[in-house]
Amino acid sequence: MSTALDTALETLSISTALNEVTEAGRLDPAEYDAILLASFGGPEGQDDVIPFLRNVTRGRGIPDERLEEVSHHYRAFGGVSPINAQNRELKAALEGELAARGIALPVYWGNRNWDPFIPETLQKMYDDGHRRVLMLTTSAYTCYSSCRQYREDIGIALTETGLDGKLQVDKVRQYFDHPGFVLPFVEGTLEGLQKVRQALDAEDGSRDSEIRVLFATHSIPTRDAEAAGRGEGEPREFEGGSAYVAQHLANARAIMAAVAPAVEWDLVYQSRSGAPHVPWLEPDINDHLEAIAPQGVKGAVIVPLGFVSDHMEVAWDLDTEALETCGELGIEAVRVPTPGTHPTFVAGLVDLICERTVEHHIAERPHVTDLGPWYDVVPAGDCRNFRGDKPVIAEAGVTLGTTHD
Repeated sequence: MSTALDTALETLSISTALNEVTEAGRLDPAEYDAILLASFGGPEGQDDVIPFLRNVTRGRGIPDERLEEVSHHYRAFGGVSPINAQNRELKAALEGELAARGIALPVYWGNRNWDPFIPETLQKMYDDGHRRVLMLTTSAYTCYSSCRQYREDIGIALTETGLDGKLQVDKVRQYFDHPGFVLPFVEGTLEGLQKVRQALDAEDGSRDSEIRVLFATHSIPTRDAEAAGRGEGEPREFEGGSAYVAQHLANARAIMAAVAPAVEWDLVYQSRSGAPHVPWLEPDINDHLEAIAPQGVKGAVIVPLGFVSDHMEVAWDLDTEALETCGELGIEAVRVPTPGTHPTFVAGLVDLICERTVEHHIAERPHVTDLGPWYDVVPAGDCRNFRGDKPVIAEAGVTLGTTHD
């Protein structure tokens, strides 16, 4: 396996060239005094589930009875989402990597929907004497919920805490095609493919025509997808009509070119929610499995390409529902790990931090697709919020409304 992995990693094309959009949206390095690890958050017990779901759906007027109906995947795991424990592990891994490089930046952790909440974390950072913070999120791709909403969270938190103009918060770029994020998927896809071949008793690849690699990511409303990468001054047209879709497709192609160019693959979606009449990205992974099984597919490698860690959407929608679907269809299936705390991923996150800092600065911005590297400064209007305008973190952390990554 090590020889095959070495070959795959050597095959992966990594560039440091900047496109015109990235060059124009690049910020000079600055002197930051702390790091904020921002994430979605999740319940840590049965009593937390409904309050957590209230936070997730705030402002939509959804009654608790309906929330209880959709809480079953959390209930099945004792009301505990894996995400908080994984973020604790990631925070510790980041602290270890920073210390190993001699980088004296403390790491704080704040969540969008559960304790520790972002406003309280920002207040703690300010009380501890920090004044310029660099935010790293656990979302790699470009869309409203992965990018703009985090900037809104910070803008709202600075307003609510009275820290606007006192605490500056900037955000690292979206890192969907940074090698630190992609390389663990290359490794996992290769290992998953080998396991499926073994299960089909065809380690030589003789039955690869019966194997399909499915790159899975979170479905989002079609309208949100179409708004991704559509900011003012963004001249590019994106495959699938969306930066969100195009980024996933580009990553999948890069991974398969390195791992198994002859094996067929598809981009599929999961975790759809919301009103049935609202269009979301398709195909759903379970529907797609049912569609390809009659085509002679006997093995599936499920790659959670859209996810940083094995949180609830992975544990339930993939490890429970999708693998059950595979079992019912007679498909041998393996789910590939997410980057989690893979050393390559953790090192890549610290590299992203160093791209923006004066001390320990890294000037090169490696990327494995032609779409990257993504810009530091998000064009105005990018990843539009169709639910109503909200303040977002601003340039220099002074005036709300500008759109810095």
